[in-house]
Amino acid sequence: MTLPTPSGPAETSPPTREFLGHPRGLAVLFATEAWERFSYFGNAALVVLYMTKYLFDSGRLETVLGLGAVKAALEFLFGPLEAQPLASQLFGFYTGLAYFTPILGGLVADRLLGRHRTILVGGVFMAAGHFMMAFEALFLLALLMLIIGIGAFKPNISTQVGALYAAGDDRRDRAYSIFYLGINIGAFLAPLICGTLAVQYGWHYGFGAAGVGMLISLAIYVCGRRSLPADDPPRDALLARENKPLEAGERRALLALIGTCALVT
Repeated sequence: MTLPTPSGPAETSPPTREFLGHPRGLAVLFATEAWERFSYFGNAALVVLYMTKYLFDSGRLETVLGLGAVKAALEFLFGPLEAQPLASQLFGFYTGLAYFTPILGGLVADRLLGRHRTILVGGVFMAAGHFMMAFEALFLLALLMLIIGIGAFKPNISTQVGALYAAGDDRRDRAYSIFYLGINIGAFLAPLICGTLAVQYGWHYGFGAAGVGMLISLAIYVCGRRSLPADDPPRDALLARENKPLEAGERRALLALIGTCALVT
């Protein structure tokens, strides 16, 4: 004779906290990205005007480390450049490299550091770059720090949004819509706040506000890190196990991505 098993409520895992019907990690990434975009667009709104109306005055132009060599290289390619076209060329190369380096940032995260550490490194570089804009002599170095920081930060935080969901979860598309709303909020507020500070109190206050925004972004990310997905195993280990050549469809997809990235850059 078999004894009846006691009936009772089945054990369930404790419910996870949600944000608009999504994992709580989405709220962390939403706020992190909003403040990161605040810092980026706050700087972008000022930097060309800063060059043409302040930095490229005759008394300050010579104090910028490396600017003479960069200006000579650009004039070799494009001919003589006055302040406005020189500022536009520098800003064009800055934004172009900022959209190219995420390819390298993704490789670093996949093969060396993992997403979490790469994002933290990128955020520190970006914050340092914004605050270095307060020193005229470090202007080009500040732009370089921002380029490296964006490359490390941007691709990996976007990847983390998708990693919050299991394969086939139809919430993922809506999650990216929410995530990009945070980008738009940060991009909308940044020129208003940083521009007002620059006009009322000076250029460096505007750049400083962008740096503060990046520090807030980093603080949100660090405080909410437990709600984010763990890093995947290093790709080198996976590739060593599989060691399979790319299929024809994969090669075509890879070439299409490279071509698209080249055109965007």
